[in-house]
Formats: sequence, C-alpha cells, structure tokens
Amino acid sequence: MEEVPQGCPGTGSAQAGRGASCQGCPNQRLCASGAGATPDPAIEEIKEKMKTVKHKILVLSGKGGVGKSTFSAHLAHGLAEDENTQVHQSGSGWSPVFLEDNLGVMSVGFLLSGPDDAVIWRGPKKHGMIKQFLRDVDWGEVDYLIVDTPPGTSDEHLSAVQYLAAAHIDGAVIITTPQEVSLQDVRKEISFCHKVKLPIIGVVENMSGFVCPKCKKESQIFPPTTGGAEVMCQNLKLPLLGKVPLDPRIGKSCDKGQSFLIDAPDSPAALAYRSIIQRIQAFCSPHQPKESLVGS
Repeated sequence: MEEVPQGCPGTGSAQAGRGASCQGCPNQRLCASGAGATPDPAIEEIKEKMKTVKHKILVLSGKGGVGKSTFSAHLAHGLAEDENTQVHQSGSGWSPVFLEDNLGVMSVGFLLSGPDDAVIWRGPKKHGMIKQFLRDVDWGEVDYLIVDTPPGTSDEHLSAVQYLAAAHIDGAVIITTPQEVSLQDVRKEISFCHKVKLPIIGVVENMSGFVCPKCKKESQIFPPTTGGAEVMCQNLKLPLLGKVPLDPRIGKSCDKGQSFLIDAPDSPAALAYRSIIQRIQAFCSPHQPKESLVGS
C-alpha cells in the first residue's frame, strides 16, 4: 500500500513531484513529469473521446481481496438492466467484448496470448495502456464507464484521474470489508481521493456478515471490531452506500460469467446491491426520475 505523503501538493499543482513532501514518494517521477510541462495531447483526445460516455465511475479499494472486482462486475450488470442504458456502437478503435448488447468489457487479459500469462510492466507501460483504453477503445454512446482499478494508490490511479479529469469523473466508489485491517487502508484511499480532488460517491461495506439461506440467521464472519464502515463513514462524514452480506452464490455466478442479481434476485445480497446501485445512479443523475432507477 503506497501512502499519500503529508502535505502532498496534488497532481494538478505546479509543484507536483517537486515539493518537499514529494521526496521519497513512489509517484514523484510521474507527478513531476506533468508539472509545468507541455500538457499531454492525449488529455484533449480522451476528453473528446469521452464525450459519448455520460458518467465515469472509479471503483477503488485500500487493499486487495475485499471484492472490488466482483462489485465492479455486478455494478455493471445492474446498470445494464436499466432500460434507459444506451447500446454500444462499434465503429473505430479497439472494440470492447460484449456480454450483452448494452454491456461491454475491455481488459488487459484480452490482449494476452494465454490465460496464464503474467503482466510484468513498469510504470510507463501501464501509463500508456490506460491512455489507450481511454483514447483508443470505441466505447460508443454509453451511460456508464466503470473503471475497476488495482488496490491501493499507485501510478495507475494517478494516470486514470489525470486523463479523465478533463472529461469529468463523477466520482469514486470505495470498497471495504468490516474489519479494522481493511478500514486502515481505506482511510488512506480516502485521503488519496481528497488529495487528487476525486469526488467520493460513497463507501460500500462488502462481506458484511453472512445470512444463512435456510435459517436466515446472520453471522459475522469478519467482525467490525471498531464499528466497521458505518462508524468510519460517520467520523469522516462520507456516505455509506450500503452493506453487502457474504453469499456463496456470488462466487458461483462470477465463475459462470453470469449476473448474481439475476441468479438470486431475492437474496439479501442482491437486494443490497440494487439499493447501492440506486444510490450511485441518484448521485450521478440527481435529476433522473426515481422510477427509472435500477431495481425500482
């Protein structure tokens, strides 16, 4: 986990990568490369490309293993259920892989020669790939672009924020689990968002208890010893979007490439997902009629 240094001037500052607090920061070189230099022409190109994408959402987590990618996938599935979501139009550039007519995916995994290949890239290579995903993929007319980011705060996050800032990022959804070891890293992620002026849509507490499908009794697999995400959000004055309980069927649906929201629509986890998706949509489109929200 790479911490944001105290007194960080932020990526948009002329002192980015050059201030006293930047010394020793692993992102110093990347920040300094953009400070006071000629703007990257890709920023304007991406801004133009992203005009056809109404909303951009980054999904972040402080640490790995909290279910961030699973949440990203089901957020996309849930949004695609909305009849108002626009269908992708393919024409130029890289074309996403389509799961549904209105649900496309782009991943580094599609570019590898085999499923067991490892991605071993230094910062500049990752920086360039993010640029290509935003500039050279033909996303077409879509309502939502969900960016599933790596855990922590790294070059990838700075690159995504830098390139999407001009095109307007709606905000970040931050995923955590109830235990303190996860919350500690999430607080650093929240600090990162504040430093780079990335709006925070809210926090999702994943793996929040387990509801037995037979007896309906709830057990705490990961006890919230310090109050969990709820207390953290109260202290930091952030919205808690919801709590998603553990459900073995979520993993099974993911393994089959299917939507858990369709496989188990009445489960407590699916209901939690739909409530969270409604709140995210309300944040992104505050004037959207309530009846058009997912799950209503």
